[in-house]
Amino acid sequence: MEQVTKLAGQRAVVIFGMSSCCMCHTVTSLLRDLGVNPMVVELDEDPRGKEMEKALVRLLGRSPAVPVVFIGGRLTGCTDKVMSLHLSGKLVPLLRNAGAVWV
Repeated sequence: MEQVTKLAGQRAVVIFGMSSCCMCHTVTSLLRDLGVNPMVVELDEDPRGKEMEKALVRLLGRSPAVPVVFIGGRLTGCTDKVMSLHLSGKLVPLLRNAGAVWV
C-alpha cells in the first residue's frame, strides 16, 4: 500500500492500469483529451505490480482493480466513477483544483 500511496502523490493525476486493458486505455485517452498528462503505472510491466494490484483490490474492496485513478493524491475510483464525473461535468473542475489542467 505504501508504494501505491507514494506514486499516487507524485503527480496531479495517476492511473494504475494494465497495458492490455481496454478500459485503462479509454480512461487514459479521456484524460489526455482533456489536457491532462497523467502518470500511468502499468502494473503488468512493473516489478512491484502484483503487490500494488493486491493493495488496490484491498483499497477498492473489489477485483479487478484497474484502472484506478487518483486525482490530487486522492482516490477517485475506477472507470465508472471517472466516466460519471465526466458526464456530470464534475471531472474538469476536479482536475483544475488538482492543478492537472488550466483551461
